[in-house]
Amino acid sequence: MVIIEVSLLSGFVMTSRSRILLENRTMVKKTEMKANVVYIYLEKLNDESQTFILQLEQVIQVKNLKPASIKIYDYYQPGRLHISCYSAVGS
Repeated sequence: MVIIEVSLLSGFVMTSRSRILLENRTMVKKTEMKANVVYIYLEKLNDESQTFILQLEQVIQVKNLKPASIKIYDYYQPGRLHISCYSAVGS
């Protein structure tokens, strides 16, 4: 099982529509939201490129917004980890 762990930008929340769209994808086993982190559980990864789009909504204006992280790792081998960062459009 593969987990995609998306830390949300400060002041942002994931829209309910985004969660529904994620859960309707065949490879997504389930999603969870804890604090300001979205967990996307996948059965497995293959060699095909995959794109996941999360729609975020800004609920609080935050100055000097810092990038947030996305971690991808194997549930059974968390040492096999890839970390990337993202920023809000226009920041």
